[in-house]
Amino acid sequence: MAACLRVCLQSTLKILNSVLGLLGMAMIMYSIWMIRSCLRQISEFSRGFSESSSSPSWFIFAFLGLGIFLCVLTCSGHIAAETINSHCLSCYAATLVFLLILEAAITADIFLNRNWEEAFPHDPTGRFKQFKEFVRSNSELCKWIGLLVVAVQALSILLSMVLRALGPDQGEYDESDDDSLPARLPLLKNQAHITHTADRKFLGNNDSRIVQIDDMVYLYFS
Repeated sequence: MAACLRVCLQSTLKILNSVLGLLGMAMIMYSIWMIRSCLRQISEFSRGFSESSSSPSWFIFAFLGLGIFLCVLTCSGHIAAETINSHCLSCYAATLVFLLILEAAITADIFLNRNWEEAFPHDPTGRFKQFKEFVRSNSELCKWIGLLVVAVQALSILLSMVLRALGPDQGEYDESDDDSLPARLPLLKNQAHITHTADRKFLGNNDSRIVQIDDMVYLYFS
């Protein structure tokens, strides 16, 4: 029963990790698209850009870094779920807790502080403004996506703690080894008996031949 529960928890944690991995890959693809779009605009209208806008903005690189971080976190979560290592599960859960605290702090700052945009650096490319307009125009969709991400992170923390409490299934391997010993021992005994008999027979034949040779030599010289 415990083994089935452990397997179910492992599979569920891997599925939740896959959701975070898909989100990270989507963020990476969107960041790459924004970088290509910015570079294309810079190459086409390089005369109209100032020196401060000669490279992609901080927002694009922050988005790309967050996507890479989610992909790495997904890989570590899959490894922790597969091995059920206590240290890996603890690090994975601690990282998710830190991420949840950071998300809660950013969300609280946006809702409580009206001048929250001033805390971010200036974006000369305008990608940050376009992203804000997209979120405002699709507020319901973004709200559900945010709730889904938070729920996935919270469930991943809970499952990782439960798996850490259960620990790896050591008894299954011990039981399988103990069950296989009685079946193997007769074969080993038969093999040892056959080998010992063959050795005695070989030694007996050699001894008889040695005795016969000694008798022949004694008769010859006598």
